[in-house]
Amino acid sequence: MSPELTLAIHAAREAGALLRANFETDLEVNELAAHDIKLALDIESQQLIESLILAAFPDHAIYGEEGIAGDQSSETQWIVDPIDGTVNYFYGIPHFCVSIAMRHAGELKIGAIYDPMMDEIFAVDFEGPATRNGKPIRPSSRASLGEAVVTIGFSKSKEAIDAGLGRYREVAHRVRKTRMMGSAALALAYIACGRLDAYIEEMISIWDIAAGQLMLERGGGIVTLVTSELNPDKSGIISSNGKLDLSAIA
Repeated sequence: MSPELTLAIHAAREAGALLRANFETDLEVNELAAHDIKLALDIESQQLIESLILAAFPDHAIYGEEGIAGDQSSETQWIVDPIDGTVNYFYGIPHFCVSIAMRHAGELKIGAIYDPMMDEIFAVDFEGPATRNGKPIRPSSRASLGEAVVTIGFSKSKEAIDAGLGRYREVAHRVRKTRMMGSAALALAYIACGRLDAYIEEMISIWDIAAGQLMLERGGGIVTLVTSELNPDKSGIISSNGKLDLSAIA
């Protein structure tokens, strides 16, 4: 295992332990929006991750949901989501994770996603297959939409939600089941290990999907990102196990 992935896993586990220790406690809310919540713990988790990464690589850059740190001129950038699934976390739903990826010169190189409630660490290194708790994983071989379980994400703006509802109507009647689970990172990790078959959302941020994208692509899955028409800083995502033909619903 590379030093970078060893560090990413360690940082993800440390942040995950923080989240687990504070799960279902009185949480300080920094911001309540119509379809989102920001917690003080989001910031605390990212600061913990930043401190561990910059202690090892002080000349690297960090780009996270809760801000930037380090040397922003560096070609090596760590992409951090300190709590992916904050709304789930706040409401006591045990489906959330910590996501950390690293890219060099714009290319994703390593990734780690830690689900502290399941104690599952999904990881991918510079080379080799993605793993779950150290064992290689791969996407499902399901090629028929009628056999597929597809997760649909609904973003935070009214326009994105309306677009997602239109997409959902196209998907729901064609697949075996749809799921709305609330964590983009875990959605991609679940496709990478065969639990789900596809994930679609109209508007998503890079920190939500960077680590999971690399894991899925390493196993032969497909991730298509398109700059969002609703927000140029975000992307729409269509991802799958690489076997499904999503042209009818994409």
